[in-house]
Amino acid sequence: MNHQTFFKTRIPVLLLLFSFSVSVSSQTSCNGKVMESLTFHSKILNKEVKYSIYLPPDYETSQRSYPALYLLHGYSDDETGWIQFGEANIIADKLINDNTALPMVIIMPDGGVSWYVNDYKGKEKWSDMFIQELIPFMESTYRIRSKKEFRAISGLSMGGYGSLHIAMRYPEMFSCCVAFSSGTFTNEEIVKQDDKEYENYFGFLFGEGLKGKDRISPNWKKFSPLDILEEQSIDKLKTVRWYIDCGDDDFLYRGNSELHVKMRELGIPHEYRVRDGVHSWVYWRTGLPEGLKFIGKSFHR
Repeated sequence: MNHQTFFKTRIPVLLLLFSFSVSVSSQTSCNGKVMESLTFHSKILNKEVKYSIYLPPDYETSQRSYPALYLLHGYSDDETGWIQFGEANIIADKLINDNTALPMVIIMPDGGVSWYVNDYKGKEKWSDMFIQELIPFMESTYRIRSKKEFRAISGLSMGGYGSLHIAMRYPEMFSCCVAFSSGTFTNEEIVKQDDKEYENYFGFLFGEGLKGKDRISPNWKKFSPLDILEEQSIDKLKTVRWYIDCGDDDFLYRGNSELHVKMRELGIPHEYRVRDGVHSWVYWRTGLPEGLKFIGKSFHR
């Protein structure tokens, strides 16, 4: 066969096959839908609370209900962080299309700089709002399954801390918790913290003007994951699947490693990951895929 005959007979066939493969790929790979900075009214906080939401690829073409992940942002960020910098929607799309994670609805609320707690004055009750208002609102507004086994919580830094204390205080609500670089501080670190740093980050939540051991206030102990472990029922904590991930060069290494040690000593099963990295979006983006897979296994029956 000469070159002229080859191009006349084979190239059209190859082009047809290529076109078919592209067509199949476009049909089998699709993207979820992201809606950013939506609002709902909180009576507890007496204000509008913003949230962003990711709906999986087949949400708008099916009638099924989905498991839900509540994904919390870090300090000074907002409800758009996990999409804008974390690429959570892109990562979820890829895992869902590859069948390595189950389709899920991902809800990303705005937590401001609340550390997702109730403040010591009883004026800003973010944790109460989350449990009593946000979750019921989401489950009545979107097609979300409302049982423990189909509800997960995760977050980074301040959001990792929030996901831990919320899941530990309400283990009957969540099947699993994935905490990235969680802002978990030991009591010793808080006692020794610089006065200005303490006031800026924690004073308005746990007690203003406190020095030394006085900072380990009742409200601090109420929301500190390390203290909750001492008070909460071990059997209840064992009903949640735990995943803790913190970089080897992260400034929050101590609280996270202490959390691992204490959970080991108490016999609470958990996954503990220490990867090469610092407190950065690069670390969290590369960790999210394994976190979503872990969550997907919790949802799977």
